[in-house]
Amino acid sequence: MGKPTGFLEYNRVSAQMEEPKERIKHFREFKKYLPIEEQQKQGARCMECGVPFCQSGDVLGGMVSGCPLHNLVPETNDLVYTGNWEQAYLRLSKTHSFPEFTARVCPALCEAACTCNLNGEPVGTKENEHAIIETAFERGWVKPQVPKVRTGKKVAVIGSGPSGLAAAQQLNRRGHQVTVFERSDRIGGLLRYGIPNMKLDKAVIDRRVRLMEEEGVVFKTGADVGKDIKAAELQKEFDRIVLCCGASNPRDIKVPGRDAHHIYFAVDFLASVTRSLLDSGLKDHKFVSAKGKHVLVIGGGDTGNDCVGTALRLGAKSVTQLEMMPKAPDTRADSNPWPQWPRVCKTDYGQEEAIAVFGHDPRIYQTTVTEFIKDEKGDVQKAKTVKLESKRDEKTGRMNMVPVKGSEEVIDAQLVLIAAGFLGSQKYVTDAFKVSVDERTNVATKPEGYETGIPGIFAAGDMHRGQSLVVWAIREGRKAAEEVDASLMGYSNL
Repeated sequence: MGKPTGFLEYNRVSAQMEEPKERIKHFREFKKYLPIEEQQKQGARCMECGVPFCQSGDVLGGMVSGCPLHNLVPETNDLVYTGNWEQAYLRLSKTHSFPEFTARVCPALCEAACTCNLNGEPVGTKENEHAIIETAFERGWVKPQVPKVRTGKKVAVIGSGPSGLAAAQQLNRRGHQVTVFERSDRIGGLLRYGIPNMKLDKAVIDRRVRLMEEEGVVFKTGADVGKDIKAAELQKEFDRIVLCCGASNPRDIKVPGRDAHHIYFAVDFLASVTRSLLDSGLKDHKFVSAKGKHVLVIGGGDTGNDCVGTALRLGAKSVTQLEMMPKAPDTRADSNPWPQWPRVCKTDYGQEEAIAVFGHDPRIYQTTVTEFIKDEKGDVQKAKTVKLESKRDEKTGRMNMVPVKGSEEVIDAQLVLIAAGFLGSQKYVTDAFKVSVDERTNVATKPEGYETGIPGIFAAGDMHRGQSLVVWAIREGRKAAEEVDASLMGYSNL
């Protein structure tokens, strides 16, 4: 695939990014992608490696290696190299519902598993994917796929994040009548309000939603199932129901002073900014302001990084990010060989921007908060922190992060953003449908399947597997749709 000697002839060249101090002045996407001719050379780098781990999606060393969607990466890279863009789009669309989303926000599991990593840099598959789908939209190849025959079956999808959209798309194209219920004011779920605009421009979501509407999918916003709409009513009206409500319970920090003002969960902070940006370009000021404040972000990962980048764009005076775990190594450890997912330190766009503005990395590792200090008005002003070290529990034998005596510090914190992950599905939804949950409050389903213990009710995405990646949510939605279709028709050709 590609050019057999391409990886020797062409170096990896990636999209250029706007300079950090310039891009923090706006909320637009800031990548400057390669001209289409240059992108074709990147497709040429895909070597005939024999075993394409890039498309495997297998668990190696406890983490997934390669694409969970099983995109046929060498084929699409070859089609990019030869300039056969329409065929590249058709090939990619056979396994992928929304390349325009993952081409922007996926951590590129395919690239981490690329054989070129052994002696150089991986093929730029993620940017090849971006070029494929954007070229397809530009040239009018992405058209509504309206089913020629309707089955007469009705399916309700609860939640319009990536798993809900993927399930809805697939089931509608099969000919079922699909209605998507979204409790928020706009469609997109995590894509809309959990990912900042500079990573995923919301016009990209709107473009896809319009296509799905033209295909026949019905979207209902402001519809909070389990509160405004009773589950029993939907069970009477629809033949099948797919729960795609996400892992919506944020993990809290329960320490003295937690009741202080200006302490928010990261998702609420990010959502407030995006909503105000979409409603008024931030002119309505209906968002959590970071202007002139010392901002403390608790938690690493993508969400913590997004909080850093967003706070900088809002004019934060300083940004500090706490991570409980030790800093990952800068290069692969011997115990973490290719093609396992590389457990290495990643400096993302938000941290890059903080370094450019303040002159140092905002992250402080092996540290947690023990108390929030507030003023007479109840506003948070400072946070007490303590260093952590890894010690083995004598009773259980497990390694735990424990406080280091004498390492306490006090840092400024006038706005605190908790990005400590999520704990699973929300109780009022699972109670409404009477579905069982596991110890992590993820919805329990049949082994290796998506149907819950309640006949006709299925679950997919983060609500099913726990907090994960957009690419996993899309896979879950597609696989759940296949199972729903088979339950309705006796077989599935999805």
